[in-house]
Amino acid sequence: MMANSQITCEVKAQMGVIGEDRRGWRKELNLVSWNHLNPRYDIREWAPDRSRMGKGVTFTKDEIVVLRDLLNKISL
Repeated sequence: MMANSQITCEVKAQMGVIGEDRRGWRKELNLVSWNHLNPRYDIREWAPDRSRMGKGVTFTKDEIVVLRDLLNKISL
């Protein structure tokens, strides 16, 4: 990656808020397009004004289905 390159992201759909910390940062599940590529499911923290974001993890549709199935197997 070039030093001057810029990563772009566009939230295509907001799926829901997982949690919020005392500073107002919200951990969210969204459908996000990174660098104008096909949207992926994305879990990360966002600043209250969306000016900054934390590190996150992205999933394809197939991966999010596997994650859902794994979570459904957990006995809480």
